[in-house]
Amino acid sequence: MDSFKTMVPQMAVVIRNGEKLTLNARELVVGDVVEVKGGDRVPADLRIVSTHGLKVDNSSLTGESEPQSRSAEFTHDNPLETKNIAFFSTSVLEGAAMGLVVNTGDRTVMGRIANLASGLEIGETPIAKEIAHFIHIITSVAVFLGVTFFIVAFPLGYDWLDAVLFLIGIIVANVPEGLLATVTVALTLTAKRMASKNCLVKNLEAVETLGSTSVICSDKTGTLTQNRMTVSHMWFNSEIYEADTSEDQTGESFDKSSSEWSSLARIAGLCNRAMFKPNQDDSVLILARECTGDASETALLKCVELSVGSVEDMRARNQKVAEIPFNSSNKYQVSIHETEDANDPRYLLVM
Repeated sequence: MDSFKTMVPQMAVVIRNGEKLTLNARELVVGDVVEVKGGDRVPADLRIVSTHGLKVDNSSLTGESEPQSRSAEFTHDNPLETKNIAFFSTSVLEGAAMGLVVNTGDRTVMGRIANLASGLEIGETPIAKEIAHFIHIITSVAVFLGVTFFIVAFPLGYDWLDAVLFLIGIIVANVPEGLLATVTVALTLTAKRMASKNCLVKNLEAVETLGSTSVICSDKTGTLTQNRMTVSHMWFNSEIYEADTSEDQTGESFDKSSSEWSSLARIAGLCNRAMFKPNQDDSVLILARECTGDASETALLKCVELSVGSVEDMRARNQKVAEIPFNSSNKYQVSIHETEDANDPRYLLVM
Protein backbone atom coordinates (compact mmCIF):
# COMPACT_ATOMS: atom_id res chain seq x y z
CA MET A 1 0.00 0.00 0.00
CA ASP A 2 2.95 2.36 0.53
CA SER A 3 3.72 2.08 -3.18
CA PHE A 4 0.21 3.31 -4.00
CA LYS A 5 0.70 6.37 -1.75
CA THR A 6 3.75 7.47 -3.75
CA MET A 7 1.67 7.32 -6.92
CA VAL A 8 -0.96 9.77 -5.65
CA PRO A 9 -0.45 13.23 -7.20
CA GLN A 10 -0.36 16.05 -4.66
CA MET A 11 -1.49 19.10 -6.66
CA ALA A 12 -3.60 19.68 -9.77
CA VAL A 13 -4.23 22.65 -12.07
CA VAL A 14 -8.02 23.19 -12.23
CA ILE A 15 -10.18 25.66 -14.10
CA ARG A 16 -13.19 26.73 -12.01
CA ASN A 17 -15.45 29.68 -12.81
CA GLY A 18 -13.08 30.72 -15.55
CA GLU A 19 -10.10 30.93 -13.17
CA LYS A 20 -7.06 28.68 -13.19
CA LEU A 21 -6.39 27.34 -9.69
CA THR A 22 -3.78 25.01 -8.18
CA LEU A 23 -5.54 22.71 -5.75
CA ASN A 24 -4.78 19.63 -3.76
CA ALA A 25 -5.72 16.57 -5.82
CA ARG A 26 -8.00 15.40 -2.99
CA GLU A 27 -10.23 18.45 -3.58
CA LEU A 28 -11.12 17.49 -7.15
CA VAL A 29 -14.73 16.65 -7.91
CA VAL A 30 -16.47 15.12 -10.89
CA GLY A 31 -16.98 17.77 -13.55
CA ASP A 32 -13.80 19.77 -12.82
CA VAL A 33 -11.72 20.80 -15.86
CA VAL A 34 -8.06 19.84 -15.28
CA GLU A 35 -4.91 20.74 -17.20
CA VAL A 36 -1.98 18.29 -17.39
CA LYS A 37 1.39 18.56 -19.11
CA GLY A 38 4.59 16.58 -19.54
CA GLY A 39 6.03 15.43 -16.22
CA ASP A 40 2.70 15.55 -14.34
CA ARG A 41 0.75 12.68 -12.87
CA VAL A 42 -2.89 12.50 -13.84
CA PRO A 43 -4.84 13.57 -10.70
CA ALA A 44 -8.07 11.67 -11.53
CA ASP A 45 -9.67 9.68 -14.33
CA LEU A 46 -10.02 12.27 -17.09
CA ARG A 47 -12.08 12.44 -20.25
CA ILE A 48 -9.77 14.28 -22.68
CA VAL A 49 -11.43 17.25 -24.39
CA SER A 50 -8.38 18.84 -26.04
CA THR A 51 -4.78 17.74 -26.46
CA HIS A 52 -1.46 18.74 -27.98
CA GLY A 53 0.68 15.65 -28.63
CA LEU A 54 -0.19 14.02 -25.30
CA LYS A 55 1.49 10.70 -24.47
CA VAL A 56 1.05 8.85 -21.19
CA ASP A 57 2.72 5.92 -19.44
CA ASN A 58 0.08 3.32 -18.52
CA SER A 59 2.60 0.75 -17.26
CA SER A 60 1.22 0.98 -13.70
CA LEU A 61 -2.10 -0.34 -15.05
CA THR A 62 -1.28 -2.50 -18.06
CA GLY A 63 2.38 -3.38 -17.60
CA GLU A 64 3.16 -2.04 -21.08
CA SER A 65 6.04 0.45 -21.05
CA GLU A 66 5.27 1.72 -24.55
CA PRO A 67 4.05 5.38 -24.43
CA GLN A 68 0.36 5.66 -25.28
CA SER A 69 -0.94 8.62 -27.28
CA ARG A 70 -4.12 10.31 -26.11
CA SER A 71 -6.61 12.41 -28.05
CA ALA A 72 -10.15 13.73 -27.73
CA GLU A 73 -11.38 11.10 -30.18
CA PHE A 74 -13.52 8.20 -28.92
CA THR A 75 -11.92 5.05 -30.38
CA HIS A 76 -13.21 2.07 -28.42
CA ASP A 77 -16.16 1.01 -26.25
CA ASN A 78 -13.78 -0.36 -23.63
CA PRO A 79 -12.58 2.55 -21.40
CA LEU A 80 -9.21 0.84 -20.97
CA GLU A 81 -8.64 0.82 -24.74
CA THR A 82 -10.11 4.14 -25.90
CA LYS A 83 -7.74 7.06 -26.48
CA ASN A 84 -9.84 9.78 -24.89
CA ILE A 85 -9.42 8.57 -21.28
CA ALA A 86 -6.39 9.32 -19.09
CA PHE A 87 -6.20 7.29 -15.89
CA PHE A 88 -5.52 8.43 -12.36
CA SER A 89 -1.85 8.21 -11.22
CA THR A 90 -0.46 7.48 -14.71
CA SER A 91 2.44 9.68 -15.86
CA VAL A 92 2.28 12.26 -18.64
CA LEU A 93 5.42 11.74 -20.73
CA GLU A 94 5.02 14.59 -23.21
CA GLY A 95 2.53 17.07 -24.58
CA ALA A 96 -0.33 18.81 -22.81
CA ALA A 97 -4.07 18.28 -22.51
CA MET A 98 -7.24 19.47 -20.89
CA GLY A 99 -9.67 16.93 -19.46
CA LEU A 100 -12.93 16.59 -17.59
CA VAL A 101 -12.86 14.67 -14.29
CA VAL A 102 -15.10 11.59 -14.56
CA ASN A 103 -13.95 9.62 -11.49
CA THR A 104 -12.03 10.44 -8.33
CA GLY A 105 -10.55 8.57 -5.39
CA ASP A 106 -11.65 4.99 -4.87
CA ARG A 107 -13.92 5.13 -7.92
CA THR A 108 -10.99 5.48 -10.32
CA VAL A 109 -9.48 2.43 -12.00
CA MET A 110 -6.36 2.67 -9.83
CA GLY A 111 -8.51 3.23 -6.75
CA ARG A 112 -10.38 -0.01 -7.39
CA ILE A 113 -7.06 -1.84 -7.74
CA ALA A 114 -5.87 -0.33 -4.44
CA ASN A 115 -9.06 -1.48 -2.72
CA LEU A 116 -8.55 -5.01 -4.02
CA ALA A 117 -4.95 -5.00 -2.78
CA SER A 118 -5.87 -3.66 0.67
CA GLY A 119 -8.72 -6.15 1.04
CA LEU A 120 -6.43 -9.17 0.98
CA GLU A 121 -6.44 -11.12 4.22
CA ILE A 122 -3.14 -12.53 5.47
CA GLY A 123 -3.83 -16.05 6.68
CA GLU A 124 -1.79 -18.18 9.06
CA THR A 125 1.17 -20.04 7.64
CA PRO A 126 1.15 -23.86 7.81
CA ILE A 127 3.86 -23.92 10.47
CA ALA A 128 1.94 -21.42 12.62
CA LYS A 129 -1.15 -23.64 12.42
CA GLU A 130 0.88 -26.73 13.35
CA ILE A 131 2.54 -25.00 16.32
CA ALA A 132 -0.82 -23.68 17.56
CA HIS A 133 -2.33 -27.18 17.29
CA PHE A 134 0.66 -28.69 19.13
CA ILE A 135 0.41 -26.11 21.93
CA HIS A 136 -3.30 -26.82 22.38
CA ILE A 137 -2.57 -30.54 22.77
CA ILE A 138 0.30 -29.96 25.25
CA THR A 139 -1.81 -27.49 27.24
CA SER A 140 -4.69 -29.93 27.48
CA VAL A 141 -2.41 -32.79 28.61
CA ALA A 142 -0.61 -30.57 31.16
CA VAL A 143 -3.84 -29.25 32.70
CA PHE A 144 -5.37 -32.76 32.80
CA LEU A 145 -2.34 -34.28 34.54
CA GLY A 146 -1.98 -31.34 36.93
CA VAL A 147 -5.64 -31.43 38.02
CA THR A 148 -5.54 -35.25 38.29
CA PHE A 149 -2.51 -35.23 40.63
CA PHE A 150 -4.04 -32.33 42.58
CA ILE A 151 -7.18 -34.40 43.27
CA VAL A 152 -5.31 -37.66 43.94
CA ALA A 153 -2.96 -35.94 46.43
CA PHE A 154 -5.71 -35.49 49.04
CA PRO A 155 -6.65 -39.21 49.43
CA LEU A 156 -2.95 -39.99 49.71
CA GLY A 157 -2.68 -37.71 52.74
CA TYR A 158 -0.83 -34.74 51.25
CA ASP A 159 -1.48 -31.24 52.53
CA TRP A 160 -3.38 -28.82 50.24
CA LEU A 161 -0.19 -26.75 49.76
CA ASP A 162 1.70 -29.81 48.53
CA ALA A 163 -1.21 -30.62 46.22
CA VAL A 164 -1.01 -27.08 44.70
CA LEU A 165 2.74 -27.50 44.24
CA PHE A 166 2.07 -30.80 42.41
CA LEU A 167 -0.45 -28.99 40.19
CA ILE A 168 1.88 -26.10 39.32
CA GLY A 169 4.96 -28.31 38.93
CA ILE A 170 3.30 -30.77 36.55
CA ILE A 171 1.83 -28.00 34.37
CA VAL A 172 5.18 -26.14 34.19
CA ALA A 173 7.08 -29.37 33.49
CA ASN A 174 4.93 -30.02 30.43
CA VAL A 175 5.62 -26.59 28.88
CA PRO A 176 8.11 -27.06 25.97
CA GLU A 177 10.49 -24.17 26.77
CA GLY A 178 12.85 -25.13 23.97
CA LEU A 179 10.17 -25.15 21.25
CA LEU A 180 10.70 -21.55 20.14
CA ALA A 181 14.48 -21.87 20.00
CA THR A 182 14.32 -25.22 18.19
CA VAL A 183 11.90 -23.96 15.51
CA THR A 184 13.86 -20.72 15.02
CA VAL A 185 17.20 -22.53 14.63
CA ALA A 186 15.72 -25.06 12.19
CA LEU A 187 14.18 -22.34 10.00
CA THR A 188 17.34 -20.22 10.17
CA LEU A 189 19.52 -23.11 9.00
CA THR A 190 17.12 -23.78 6.13
CA ALA A 191 17.11 -20.09 5.16
CA LYS A 192 20.91 -20.12 5.21
CA ARG A 193 20.97 -23.09 2.84
CA MET A 194 18.57 -21.30 0.51
CA ALA A 195 20.72 -18.14 0.65
CA SER A 196 23.67 -20.19 -0.60
CA LYS A 197 21.52 -20.93 -3.67
CA ASN A 198 20.75 -17.23 -4.28
CA CYS A 199 17.31 -17.32 -2.65
CA LEU A 200 16.75 -14.56 -0.08
CA VAL A 201 14.22 -15.34 2.67
CA LYS A 202 12.79 -12.21 4.31
CA ASN A 203 10.39 -14.05 6.63
CA LEU A 204 11.50 -17.25 8.37
CA GLU A 205 7.97 -18.66 8.37
CA ALA A 206 8.03 -18.46 4.57
CA VAL A 207 10.69 -21.22 4.54
CA GLU A 208 8.25 -23.84 5.81
CA THR A 209 5.43 -22.39 3.68
CA LEU A 210 7.57 -22.84 0.59
CA GLY A 211 7.97 -26.50 1.47
CA SER A 212 4.18 -26.86 1.59
CA THR A 213 3.67 -25.11 -1.77
CA SER A 214 2.52 -27.05 -4.82
CA VAL A 215 2.07 -24.15 -7.29
CA ILE A 216 4.04 -20.88 -7.47
CA CYS A 217 2.62 -17.99 -9.54
CA SER A 218 5.29 -15.41 -10.33
CA ASP A 219 5.86 -12.45 -12.62
CA LYS A 220 8.66 -14.18 -14.48
CA THR A 221 10.06 -11.18 -16.39
CA GLY A 222 13.08 -9.88 -14.51
CA THR A 223 12.52 -12.47 -11.77
CA LEU A 224 12.97 -15.85 -13.40
CA THR A 225 14.02 -14.62 -16.85
CA GLN A 226 16.04 -11.76 -18.36
CA ASN A 227 13.27 -10.29 -20.56
CA ARG A 228 15.10 -11.65 -23.60
CA MET A 229 13.40 -13.75 -26.25
CA THR A 230 14.95 -15.66 -29.15
CA VAL A 231 13.32 -17.16 -32.23
CA SER A 232 13.77 -20.92 -31.93
CA HIS A 233 11.25 -22.30 -34.45
CA MET A 234 9.42 -20.91 -37.47
CA TRP A 235 6.73 -22.23 -39.79
CA PHE A 236 6.63 -21.55 -43.52
CA ASN A 237 6.21 -23.57 -46.69
CA SER A 238 3.99 -25.95 -44.63
CA GLU A 239 6.98 -27.06 -42.52
CA ILE A 240 8.44 -26.25 -39.10
CA TYR A 241 12.07 -25.14 -39.20
CA GLU A 242 14.45 -24.85 -36.27
CA ALA A 243 16.44 -21.63 -35.96
CA ASP A 244 20.00 -21.30 -34.67
CA THR A 245 19.69 -19.86 -31.15
CA SER A 246 23.41 -19.78 -30.32
CA GLU A 247 24.90 -16.30 -29.91
CA ASP A 248 27.82 -17.01 -32.22
CA GLN A 249 25.56 -18.76 -34.79
CA THR A 250 27.58 -21.97 -34.79
CA GLY A 251 24.58 -24.29 -34.60
CA GLU A 252 22.59 -25.90 -37.37
CA SER A 253 20.39 -23.66 -39.48
CA PHE A 254 17.70 -23.93 -42.18
CA ASP A 255 17.71 -23.14 -45.90
CA LYS A 256 17.56 -19.35 -46.16
CA SER A 257 17.46 -19.26 -49.96
CA SER A 258 13.76 -20.10 -50.35
CA SER A 259 11.35 -17.40 -51.54
CA GLU A 260 8.93 -18.27 -48.74
CA TRP A 261 11.54 -17.45 -46.10
CA SER A 262 12.35 -14.17 -47.89
CA SER A 263 8.69 -13.16 -47.69
CA LEU A 264 8.46 -14.15 -44.03
CA ALA A 265 11.66 -12.26 -43.19
CA ARG A 266 10.38 -9.13 -44.96
CA ILE A 267 7.17 -9.25 -42.91
CA ALA A 268 9.09 -9.78 -39.65
CA GLY A 269 11.43 -6.88 -40.45
CA LEU A 270 8.87 -4.33 -41.67
CA CYS A 271 5.88 -5.09 -39.41
CA ASN A 272 8.06 -4.49 -36.40
CA ARG A 273 8.60 -1.44 -34.17
CA ALA A 274 11.75 -2.68 -32.44
CA MET A 275 15.08 -1.00 -33.23
CA PHE A 276 18.72 -1.47 -32.28
CA LYS A 277 20.00 1.18 -29.89
CA PRO A 278 22.45 3.53 -31.65
CA ASN A 279 26.20 3.82 -31.05
CA GLN A 280 26.80 0.14 -30.31
CA ASP A 281 30.09 -1.53 -31.14
CA ASP A 282 29.87 -3.62 -34.32
CA SER A 283 31.96 -6.29 -32.61
CA VAL A 284 29.05 -7.05 -30.25
CA LEU A 285 27.15 -10.14 -31.38
CA ILE A 286 23.72 -9.38 -32.83
CA LEU A 287 21.87 -11.52 -30.28
CA ALA A 288 23.66 -9.65 -27.48
CA ARG A 289 22.91 -6.13 -28.76
CA GLU A 290 20.53 -3.86 -26.89
CA CYS A 291 17.24 -2.93 -28.52
CA THR A 292 14.28 -0.68 -27.86
CA GLY A 293 10.84 -2.21 -28.20
CA ASP A 294 8.82 -5.23 -27.19
CA ALA A 295 10.74 -8.41 -26.31
CA SER A 296 8.97 -10.52 -28.97
CA GLU A 297 9.55 -7.89 -31.68
CA THR A 298 13.17 -7.61 -30.59
CA ALA A 299 13.58 -11.37 -31.07
CA LEU A 300 12.14 -11.12 -34.61
CA LEU A 301 14.39 -8.14 -35.38
CA LYS A 302 17.55 -10.01 -34.38
CA CYS A 303 16.48 -13.14 -36.27
CA VAL A 304 15.96 -11.20 -39.50
CA GLU A 305 19.19 -9.23 -38.98
CA LEU A 306 21.12 -12.50 -38.69
CA SER A 307 19.43 -14.10 -41.70
CA VAL A 308 19.03 -11.43 -44.39
CA GLY A 309 21.26 -8.58 -43.25
CA SER A 310 20.52 -5.02 -42.17
CA VAL A 311 16.88 -4.48 -41.24
CA GLU A 312 17.52 -0.72 -41.16
CA ASP A 313 18.40 -0.80 -44.86
CA MET A 314 15.29 -2.89 -45.58
CA ARG A 315 13.11 -0.31 -43.84
CA ALA A 316 14.84 2.53 -45.69
CA ARG A 317 13.97 0.87 -49.03
CA ASN A 318 10.36 0.33 -47.86
CA GLN A 319 9.31 3.56 -46.17
CA LYS A 320 6.40 3.18 -43.74
CA VAL A 321 3.23 5.00 -44.79
CA ALA A 322 0.72 3.96 -42.13
CA GLU A 323 0.48 1.59 -39.20
CA ILE A 324 -1.99 0.01 -36.79
CA PRO A 325 0.06 -0.88 -33.67
CA PHE A 326 -0.58 -4.09 -31.77
CA ASN A 327 -3.00 -3.87 -28.85
CA SER A 328 -4.63 -6.34 -26.51
CA SER A 329 -8.01 -5.88 -28.17
CA ASN A 330 -7.15 -6.42 -31.86
CA LYS A 331 -4.30 -8.87 -31.24
CA TYR A 332 -2.69 -8.02 -34.58
CA GLN A 333 -0.38 -5.39 -36.06
CA VAL A 334 -0.52 -3.95 -39.58
CA SER A 335 1.82 -1.61 -41.43
CA ILE A 336 1.73 -0.23 -44.99
CA HIS A 337 4.96 0.53 -46.86
CA GLU A 338 6.18 1.84 -50.16
CA THR A 339 7.68 -0.75 -52.49
CA GLU A 340 11.36 -0.81 -53.43
CA ASP A 341 10.46 0.00 -57.05
CA ALA A 342 10.06 3.78 -57.28
CA ASN A 343 7.98 3.40 -60.46
CA ASP A 344 5.50 1.04 -58.79
CA PRO A 345 2.55 3.10 -57.43
CA ARG A 346 1.26 0.17 -55.34
CA TYR A 347 1.78 -0.20 -51.61
CA LEU A 348 2.99 -3.17 -49.59
CA LEU A 349 0.82 -4.30 -46.66
CA VAL A 350 2.37 -6.56 -44.01
CA MET A 351 0.82 -7.95 -40.82
